[in-house]
Amino acid sequence: MSIPNGSGRLSSADDPPGGVDLNRVWTGVAAEVWRRRPSRLERAASRLLRSPGLARALVTTPSLLLPWLISTVVVFGVGALVSLGQGQPLVWLVAPAVAATGVAFAYGPGLDPAWELAASCALPDRMVLLTRVVAVFSVNVVLGLLASAASGAAAALTFGWLIPMAAVCALALAVAVAARSALVGAAAGIAGWVITVLSAQTASGQVTASVTNVAAYLPYLLVAACCAAIVSYATRPRRGQQ
Repeated sequence: MSIPNGSGRLSSADDPPGGVDLNRVWTGVAAEVWRRRPSRLERAASRLLRSPGLARALVTTPSLLLPWLISTVVVFGVGALVSLGQGQPLVWLVAPAVAATGVAFAYGPGLDPAWELAASCALPDRMVLLTRVVAVFSVNVVLGLLASAASGAAAALTFGWLIPMAAVCALALAVAVAARSALVGAAAGIAGWVITVLSAQTASGQVTASVTNVAAYLPYLLVAACCAAIVSYATRPRRGQQ
């Protein structure tokens, strides 16, 4: 129903009092309430990366969140304490699988809290993914090195699992991107690593042969390069998209 107001103009009963748009006011209040304040880490990442959107995507990566990091530290700690014999710590076999899982979850629509942000970010999807993967991989490398050092492993063998880790992580990421599922990518990475470890053990009789066999490093690097090419192709900018 319309009624005349003081100015002689007909106004609807649904018009806001005093000409104030209550919906707009409430939207502003809700935006202020639900807006998340950037943490010190996010502000530091924003200055380092020179992109607030990229920094937000980085600090909300599932495998870089506190619960995930705590579980990763626990797994690496157990790997440092358990020995497979002859001074070979379990962390050598655990590190590639843990890192592959974390890298796979750097890409995961439906599981990633910042997936929509990353997809709508002005930066290319490839740049967002690359930043996240490098950060996740670096964190796992540092934790693995600390665990290996704590276990008293020889320095020459400590770096033996880095190349297999790169190959398994690249495999997990390639499958995750191709299948558009972090779970599928993580499963592929773990399955590939388990098969590799069991095959190397059967051939040589040593559990850690998959990381101590220098002759296997070249195949690992080839697998990593091929999987990186798949990721690069799958995340290429589509024609007609910004």
